Amino acid sequence: MKVPWRPSSSNSFLWPMAAWGRLRAPTNESDSTLRSGNEPHEASHPIRYAAYPDLVTRVLIVDDDPTVAEVVMSYFERAGMQVASASDGLAAITAATSWRPDLVLLDLMLPGIDGLEVCRRLRAAQPDLPVIMLTARGAEEDRVIGLEVGADDYVTKPFSPRELVLRAQSVLRRAQGRSAGDRHDHLPDLLRDGDIEIDTVGHRTTKRGQELSLTTREFDLLAFVMANPGRAFSRDDLMRDVWEWEYGDKSTVTVHVRRLREKIEDDPSQPTRLVTVWGVGYRWDPVDAVATTP
Repeated sequence: MKVPWRPSSSNSFLWPMAAWGRLRAPTNESDSTLRSGNEPHEASHPIRYAAYPDLVTRVLIVDDDPTVAEVVMSYFERAGMQVASASDGLAAITAATSWRPDLVLLDLMLPGIDGLEVCRRLRAAQPDLPVIMLTARGAEEDRVIGLEVGADDYVTKPFSPRELVLRAQSVLRRAQGRSAGDRHDHLPDLLRDGDIEIDTVGHRTTKRGQELSLTTREFDLLAFVMANPGRAFSRDDLMRDVWEWEYGDKSTVTVHVRRLREKIEDDPSQPTRLVTVWGVGYRWDPVDAVATTP
């Protein structure tokens, strides 16, 4: 009988298909690329990571390819995280609701409900739940669509499981740091510009007194630019300072700026606050920049 999703109760993998056998993690970058539809390389001395020793982090891996799912689960278990897997969209939604993961790794191409719709539903139910999309479709329009529906990051196959763990750790640092209350310690408790107000302690954003529904990335991006009014930032700057990535897909920044403008600008097609600086990047033009600590 096929079980659509199941958590790992220990450091062992609990897919109900023993015929897959056990796969071992690669030991270096040269043999660590996971190819869509191909068997990963094996190695005799798997890499082990020490991540979040004081936190129990839950990662839900959603992929209908059992080989991909098992290898990715193995890497995240070695990173000290609890993992669960789902093989289709409905199972993913059920697992996210009942198991309450801290991060979802979501394949775009799924049977039944596809990854985009799953992401939309997850975002509607749990706005702060980090989502990283996994897919073999590498076209820019596919990456943009994934980010527009709320994914925090987008990784295309073939990918290195080691890189995937590092990208996931970056996403988790921001989400878990925010939950622990220390993510915005370097910012004032209150940022205000005209009719937009950010409570960095309570993680709330309002415009004209109405609370805005922002994802974690959107909140961090808005808080960062509002705390640095009048300064132009390149996409590389924003990836480093907001995403805490030294490398990655720059379209991530472009899409998040577009989504943020739709929520804060009176006319997103003619932005007057989060503006484009041609040849450079983006700048926050304040109405009346005020940063106070109550």
